[in-house]
Amino acid sequence: MKLVSAVIKPFKLDEVREALSTIGVQGVTVTEVKGFGRQKGHTELYRGAEYVVDFLPKVKIDVAIKDELLDQVLEAIEKSAHTGKIGDGKIFVFELEQVVRIRTGETGPEAV
Repeated sequence: MKLVSAVIKPFKLDEVREALSTIGVQGVTVTEVKGFGRQKGHTELYRGAEYVVDFLPKVKIDVAIKDELLDQVLEAIEKSAHTGKIGDGKIFVFELEQVVRIRTGETGPEAV
């Protein structure tokens, strides 16, 4: 099993969710996060005063999947989150040792 975490631009969330649903991914966890990479933030003007925004708003998506879905999930996220501009985000893949469905007590791939 794998845990796929993707940090993307917030306005791409619906497209990514739809792409994942299309390939059969049933569960997704979404978290609003802030961060920066190569963008390194930007300056904004508010009521005549300029200030620096160090951390940009992003959305983090976590998906627990069976190993055989990994390539499809990566492709779906990459294609649907892509804008071609800096700050599109990153995808991280982790090995998932154990999953337990609390309601039924199921473990392993059946719990995903």
